[in-house]
Amino acid sequence: MKKRIALALFSGGLDSILAAKLVASLGVHVVAIKFVTPFFDYQLLGEEEKYKQEIMEKYGLEVKLHDLSENYLELLHNPSHGFGKNFNPCIDCKILMCTRAKEMMVEYDASFLISGEVLGQRPMSQRRDTLRVIERDSDNDGLLLRPLSAKLMTPTKAETEGWIDRDKLLNFSGRGRSRQIELAKQFGVKDFPAPAGGCILADPILSKRIEKIYRGDFVIQAKEIKVNDVRLLLVGRQFELPEGAWLILGRNEKENIKIEGLAEEDDLLLHMPNRPGPIALLRNARQYVSPGDSKNTILQHAAGLVIRYGKKVKGVDPGTEVQMRGLGERWKIIGQPLEAATPQ
Repeated sequence: MKKRIALALFSGGLDSILAAKLVASLGVHVVAIKFVTPFFDYQLLGEEEKYKQEIMEKYGLEVKLHDLSENYLELLHNPSHGFGKNFNPCIDCKILMCTRAKEMMVEYDASFLISGEVLGQRPMSQRRDTLRVIERDSDNDGLLLRPLSAKLMTPTKAETEGWIDRDKLLNFSGRGRSRQIELAKQFGVKDFPAPAGGCILADPILSKRIEKIYRGDFVIQAKEIKVNDVRLLLVGRQFELPEGAWLILGRNEKENIKIEGLAEEDDLLLHMPNRPGPIALLRNARQYVSPGDSKNTILQHAAGLVIRYGKKVKGVDPGTEVQMRGLGERWKIIGQPLEAATPQ
């Protein structure tokens, strides 16, 4: 007899691991769907096979990555259920993922969906009324099984149709994790992440950078925002230069490497060849700079910031050479450190 297939919304946290393994232990073939956006787990797209292998080895689960970035950027304009404490649209985020997961059911020949939500665990998105809203607004009435709290909730189609034995589902509730940890031991799950908010939009500092765009207080407009813009906003020091130019400076070698990797055709990279210091990226430089220009006000300003945040070297003049590369050219200018600059 062919096994039923279920798609599990898989965050990679303990609850989502346990929900998927519990349903799999009841004879269902579970495919874990890992959604990514620039605000959570986007780096996995560059190491997909490694991630799949790791999840299979650790938890015995088949996982698929799915990029929700474009939909998510659109969602942030006006989430129907508003934002949380910061710029986090948690309820609409879950609705979006459940909606997309339902659309994917045809592709995988799946009969129902699984989520690791636990009743009462999160004050905004896991109240009983909120869980009901998520089902309703994602058009998943009867399809979304929450196995860790199923006995406290209305039976779903998977239970009423006999695809899952309801008696073997659980009645977890509240914020405690002792029962989850005990269940993890039963399933042999030893290596799992500590509970923490992995979404950047819930971060009180980084989320403000994103919020500024959507309220119209940044050099780029919300209607123009692209995935790479978001990735650049979340790294380094951010500066608004004359004429509305946008400069990003790395704070360490790791950020320098990341900024360099995010440069696009119309961007310009700056660095000091004779002193350790930041790599800077001038976003959309083609609208402000002509290749080879050394007297441009914006370039002088950008170079001054690169020098100001560079490491001081004994015997080296603080006014120093800054090299430019991009727009099909390489050239240099001599700049002076800025006296004061406040990151955005």
